[in-house]
Formats: sequence, C-alpha cells, structure tokens
Amino acid sequence: MNLKESNEIFRRAIIKTYFEVELMNMDYHKSFVKHPLSNTDGLTVEDVLHLFFDVITGNDYPDGDEWFGIEYLFPHNIKLPDNLVGAEYFTTIYVAETKHYWRHRELIRFKYGKSKKLSESLEFINRKYRELSKALYDSSVMDQITK
Repeated sequence: MNLKESNEIFRRAIIKTYFEVELMNMDYHKSFVKHPLSNTDGLTVEDVLHLFFDVITGNDYPDGDEWFGIEYLFPHNIKLPDNLVGAEYFTTIYVAETKHYWRHRELIRFKYGKSKKLSESLEFINRKYRELSKALYDSSVMDQITK
C-alpha cells in the first residue's frame, strides 16, 4: 500500500468514526441525495443542503493525512441570485449536458502536526453548513424549489 492509499484510508476512518458520528449527534441525518461525481453518502439537516466528504482532495498535499475536502451540495437545476454565486457561496457542478447543481467546497485541516483539531473542524463544518443554508432560505431560491 502506498502513502496515498494509506492517507485515504486514514481520512475515511476519521470521517466515519468522528465527523459523521458527531454531526449525527447534532441533528444531521443520512441524505437521500447521491453526489453526481462520487458514490459517497452525504448528510443533511433539512433535506435542502447536503454535505459530502472528499478524501481524494487531500492527496494533493504533502501533509495529506491532515486534510480532507468537504462539499455542500444544493442539488437543484435552478438559477441562483447573483449574491449567492461565487467562491464565498456556490459554484456550479455539471451533472448532465443541460443540468447542473450548486456546490460550495472547503478544505478542512483536522490535524496539524501532532495536534488534533477535530472539534474546531467540526464546529467549522457545522457553522458553514448553517451559513449556506441560511443564505439559501433568506433568498428567493426556496420559493423556486417548493413550487
């Protein structure tokens, strides 16, 4: 097994045994939405915004055992208001030739050298989820998906 493979196993184990468990203790539940680019399961609170972990992204870093990616997916093929589009909020992810979803990606550093930053990372993941969800609810977007 090479370093890349062992880092992926390590990140996957941290996600399954800590992050998913703790998020489910915070009212998250398994998502019914499938990610269009991976076969991983997601989590959600209110079934509008969905959270997926990415163990591949950390492979790009020399300290790959300390990072993973997280993606907040809004799986609706609709137009978002301009104030919700961009690096701070959502960018598109293409699902099919004429279909797209919206996503927001973050890199999470859950470990720094020998010190673990699990609780800080968990807090960030949840805070960002709540921020993005609130932005969607505060906009006119929710009217478009409930019709």
